[in-house]
Amino acid sequence: MDLSADHIKTLHKYELRILQSIEYLMNRYSWVPEEELVRNTRLSANEVHFRLSKLMKKGMVRYSQVPYPGYCLVFNGYDTIAITHLVKKGIISSLGDCIGEGKESRVYEALGTGPIILKLHRIGQRSFQTVRRGRSYLPEKQHCPWVFASHYSAEQEYLALNALKSHVKVPTPLFMNRNVIAMAYIAGDRLADCSLENPRKAFDDIIAQVGIAYRLGYIHGDLSEYNVMFDGEEIWIIDWPQWVSPDHENAAEILNHDLETIIKFFHRRYRFSSDMNEVRSLVTGC
Repeated sequence: MDLSADHIKTLHKYELRILQSIEYLMNRYSWVPEEELVRNTRLSANEVHFRLSKLMKKGMVRYSQVPYPGYCLVFNGYDTIAITHLVKKGIISSLGDCIGEGKESRVYEALGTGPIILKLHRIGQRSFQTVRRGRSYLPEKQHCPWVFASHYSAEQEYLALNALKSHVKVPTPLFMNRNVIAMAYIAGDRLADCSLENPRKAFDDIIAQVGIAYRLGYIHGDLSEYNVMFDGEEIWIIDWPQWVSPDHENAAEILNHDLETIIKFFHRRYRFSSDMNEVRSLVTGC
């Protein structure tokens, strides 16, 4: 079920309290027993049961009888808590349409004092153990629900964006809560979806920005034509949750993969070649 602005707008205060209680109790339970919710929310058992049924219909909570009866948040519920907080803080006033969906995130338009982009991190939906192996920032403890893993992913990207925003063309982060990052709107298209009049200049700009990020301590980790944007004048590099430091044990391999992906794209689309060793030297300075 898609995230619904109407569902968020009509959320009863008791329903929000229950969502927040489930979030809190999921630190201890894989599936939160209903009696624990009654205790934690200080609502009557009938009220909790009624509100849970409403939340399940809205696609915010899931119920299971295995291994024992209980409830857990799903992404719509976790997104709702975060977006409600952004509204309360005055960051956004309305939620627009979903304008992009990747393997590990959804992107929505929103309004605040101007147009805003909301990036909702949703990692681990395919194979959480695979995701855990590829994300050194995730906690080692066994119990880490997907929604919480997505919070760590958002935190990782928010850190990179704040560090890079004054030096590299990245989305300007405005606020973060849980798994949601509010960013300034960028009017442009992904490289995969546009035709460049001067591809060599765009390529050189990408490599220059990758070099600046590298010297600041950030390797993108997932660079491709799908997370580089062009606004008609400038190149922007987006999607930074998988960044690693140049000190990372696999930094050389990760950087090589980033650069090879971009080099191959420009060769395939625009038929010009670049020497990998020269490009890498431009980025690393050695």
